[in-house]
Order: sequence, then structure tokens, then C-alpha cells
Amino acid sequence: MVMKGLTLRGLEVFEALARTGSVAQAAEITGLSQPSVSQQLRNLENALGTDLVDHGRRPMRLTQAGRSFLARTEAVLAELQMAQSELTVMDLGHLATLSIGLIDDFDNDLTPRLATLLAESLTRSKFKLITLPSLDLFEELEAQRLHLVVSAHSGEVLEGVVEYPLVRDPFILVTPKGIENAMQELPFLRYAREQLISRQIEAHLARQQLEFEERFEIGSHLALMAMVARGLGWAITTPLGFMRAARFHDGLEAHPAPIGDVSRTISLFTRTDWSDQVPQEVAGMMRRLMGSQIVDPALAQLPWLNNRLKLMN
Repeated sequence: MVMKGLTLRGLEVFEALARTGSVAQAAEITGLSQPSVSQQLRNLENALGTDLVDHGRRPMRLTQAGRSFLARTEAVLAELQMAQSELTVMDLGHLATLSIGLIDDFDNDLTPRLATLLAESLTRSKFKLITLPSLDLFEELEAQRLHLVVSAHSGEVLEGVVEYPLVRDPFILVTPKGIENAMQELPFLRYAREQLISRQIEAHLARQQLEFEERFEIGSHLALMAMVARGLGWAITTPLGFMRAARFHDGLEAHPAPIGDVSRTISLFTRTDWSDQVPQEVAGMMRRLMGSQIVDPALAQLPWLNNRLKLMN
């Protein structure tokens, strides 16, 4: 039996406080008033019989007990969010076929989960799911070989296409761990020029009048992150890319990007001739999966991204 005073709202408030260190920001995230946030924290601490935060410090810092309890809290909330996603899967049995293309940013966790959930709903349908670079996905959509595409927005006006924004993914600087002046001491490791993310980064660099020697151009995201972790250079990527490279996190540090507070938008796209509710429902499921699988873990690890990396309605 769960002890009296231990509530889901209390856990959500505690996680938000741990992430931000601020009652005001936790109130904004949870939709509660600041007094309600403080009361929820007091109730939780009373239920557990211990202080979870050091109330004498600003921003708030977790106590040893708080750090231990946070890991359990994050796991519980992630499981509840995943359960919600699985229970709200739509009935797609009326579709004869469904074909979806996604960028490979989600290969680690989200794409396998999405494939499983959709396949379980498509009881009598022909189902296709592929991963391709963003520009190739738009070509497939235009040629009507895909019904839905999840991709970064190219910034161009797309005729005959409906967009459902999913997540704001800001650009960040990634450097080798322990090297303070990496941008001055090490070369810039670029994405391959034909990739959409490379074109977006280069455009922002040009607007800031920043120029770097062109030595490395890497087409594989994981290879790029591996090179940074080995101390061979620095790179500009996004939180989605950073989280995808979890195996290299011991050798990486993430910082605000030198190109300012700019971002890309990841959206679900479909053609205007698809008039039923399927795109909206799939977009809703994608947002829930992105929140539990990517956004929440990223904000827990990089709290300075709060209000920059966020789901979009």
C-alpha cells in the first residue's frame, strides 16, 4: 500500500523542482500556484519523513535523500506516461494501408516503440515504417509513397502539405568533457553538407558571421559524437541528437550554442488530401512518446534547456 500523502501530483511537483530549482518555474510547468507547489512538496516530505531539498538555498538543491528519491520518481513518471500512451492508442483497423517515414534521430527508443504501438492497432492493414534523411522523406511524401512523415522542417513553404508540430529542438554546442576552450583549441566537426541539419547550422553560423576551418564533414551522427567524445573536435547538434548518443555521454559536455537561441522544429507532415483524423491522432501519440522517451530525460540531464526544448501543440 502506498503511504498516505504520497501522490502523483506531489511526485510531478518534486520532479519539476528538482529540474529547475525554482518554485516559480515548477509552478509554471505543473500549472499550479506557487503556494500549491510549496504545499505539495511539504506534503511529500512529511509523507516520506525526510527533507528532499535544502530549503535554505536558492536555487533549491536536492539533499542526498532527494537525489536518491529523484531517480525513483523519474522512473515512476516515465512508466506512467508510457502506460498512458499505450492506453490511448487509436484504432487504425479501418485503414487498408499506412506508410510512415521518420528521421533516424529516434532509432534508439521512440521508433521501436512507435512501430509496436501502431502495428498492434493496424489489425487488418498493410503497414510500412522506414527511416530516411529529412530531405529524402519529403521527396517520398511528395511522390505519395508515404502517408506520414516525421522530420525536421526545412523552412520552405510546402505546397499541398499539412504540418503538425511536435517538438522544438534547439541547437546546442557539444564539446569534449574537461576542455574549457574547445572552440578555440579544436576543429569544428560538421555534419555532411547534403544533410538538412548541416544546412540549417551553416545558415545560422553565416547570420552570426562565424567562420571555421573546413576540415571534417561527417555523415553519421553517432560517428560525429564519437569523435567529439574522443577529443577530436567540437560540434553543433540538438538535444535529440545528444540524447541519441547516450553511449558517449561520459566524454561529452553540452552547452548553449554560439549561434544564439535558435532551434529546429520536428513535425509530422501529411498531404492535404488525407482528410481523416489519423494524422492528428498519430501526432498526439508521437508527442506523448517524445515527452517520456526524449524530452523529459533530456531536461533532467540538461535543466538549462527548460522552456527551450519543449513539446508543441
